[in-house]
Amino acid sequence: MKPYSESCEQNRAPILEVLRVELAGCAHLLELGSGTGQHAVYFAGEFPGLSWQTSDVSSMHPGIQAWIDESGVPNILPPLTLDVCRDHWPRVSYDAVYSANTVHIMGWPEVVCLFAGVARVLRAGGVFCLYGPFNYDGRYTSESNARFDAWLTARDPASGIRDFAALRALAADSGLLLDNDYAMPANNRILVWRKNAEAENGVTA
Repeated sequence: MKPYSESCEQNRAPILEVLRVELAGCAHLLELGSGTGQHAVYFAGEFPGLSWQTSDVSSMHPGIQAWIDESGVPNILPPLTLDVCRDHWPRVSYDAVYSANTVHIMGWPEVVCLFAGVARVLRAGGVFCLYGPFNYDGRYTSESNARFDAWLTARDPASGIRDFAALRALAADSGLLLDNDYAMPANNRILVWRKNAEAENGVTA
């Protein structure tokens, strides 16, 4: 049986509206933390000219592959094994990186690894789209986010909703400059960074 996430079904249409703007002209995308695979199948189907590379820890691969196989969408690539701190990142460059609901699940050292890795694999001028809940000025944007954060930290004290300013500073240290901040339904956001056009990848195309 394929894994299923109700939230993926609920948030995919609003996310698509943003991706239509931010991924215009992109040919190669890496998705970090593909999860169930639902987003990959839906979005790749909406961007037939975009090669969509899925990735996640190995335990998630069977579910992702099941969604890919059933979809028949030809421009989705089988999942790469990618634990942001432990595995080798692809030695190719991408026009875009997309990740949804990941940084609040990770510990902060893994968030640091994620941004460093994104900076390495993005081509100069490429975009990183990050979806999820975020705090601003150290404050929750809603009571529901406060409750969600309490649930996260009870489950894993290293996890939790990240502060926008901390992420922006971390991204800047990696040569990623904030380009857009979109308000989304259910008290979520999409943060979009663009790699400094003068930055060097250090990876092969």
